[in-house]
Formats: sequence, C-alpha cells, structure tokens
Amino acid sequence: MKIIKITLYIIAAIIALFLVVALFVEKDYKVVRQVEINQSKAEVYEFTKYLKNQNLYSVWATADPNMKKEYRGTDGEVGFVSAWDSEMDDVGKGEQEITKITEGERIDYELRFIEPFEAKDLAYMTFNAVGDSTTLVKWGFDGHMNYPMNMMLLFMDFDAMLGKDLEMGLQNLKVLLEK
Repeated sequence: MKIIKITLYIIAAIIALFLVVALFVEKDYKVVRQVEINQSKAEVYEFTKYLKNQNLYSVWATADPNMKKEYRGTDGEVGFVSAWDSEMDDVGKGEQEITKITEGERIDYELRFIEPFEAKDLAYMTFNAVGDSTTLVKWGFDGHMNYPMNMMLLFMDFDAMLGKDLEMGLQNLKVLLEK
C-alpha cells in the first residue's frame, strides 16, 4: 500500500511539474521560407493567387494521389476554400481558405485541420520584385498551441518539420514558373 501511495505522489508531482513548465513555454511558432523566381512579380502572383495551383507545387497537395479534393467559391478570391480528405495520417482531412488578398503583394490563408488532429493555423505568401524579371516569394505559417499542449513546442521543431516542406514547395514553384 505504501508503494502505491509513493507512486501516486511521484506521478502527481510529474504532472504538476509538466503543467507549471507549460505556463512558461511559448505558445506561438512561425515558419518562413523564401525563393527567388526568375519571372516578373505580376506573373508569379497571377499564378499563385489561384489556390488550385498549389496542387502543382505544394508537397502536401501531392502527398496522396488518392486524396479527395473539394472546392467552394471562386478561386483567386477571398472566401475560396480548398478542402482535402486523405486516408493517409500524414495528410489527414482539412481545408484552406483565402482570407485576405493584397493585390499583387500578399495572400493570406486560414488552414483548418480536422483529422488526425484539430487545429487552425494561418499561412501567407508574399511577392516582392527584386528586378524586372525576378520575384522574391515568401511562404510562411503562423501557428499557435494552447496551454498545456504548448509543451510539445519544447520537443517538436516546427521550423524544421514544416520548413523542409515549404522549401520543397517553393522549389517546385520555381521550376514550374521558370519553364
């Protein structure tokens, strides 16, 4: 009986420590990658403003060839939604909505993950002319994890995890637009 009591105290202490540490852990994370594309800003923006075109360069959109896709609204306009549903755990189920457009400069998205976990994140793409025929494209994610789940940020490197996929997607976009 004494061993059970001691074990329960130890477990309670570990849980309490976990909850206290989580109070001091950052809740937000940001991941940004960029690439220079040898095309004019207008051409790059005109292609990327259409969310359906992400199917041609996004690592996530091409991860499951059997993924079910559904679209609502007018592509390239605020309110357009691209939804996906995959049997693959790495892809899951969710949707992405265009929430704001600053014509020729920036596109903002809200990502709503449904399965295998529920979450909402913000994403964006920005476009800056480096010259007449070169554009700097930035693709970024702003995420948030509520307490006490924010504790996972101590053990998970979202910059490395998401960053490699953003980099690959931007490289795919570069190859596609520089053809």
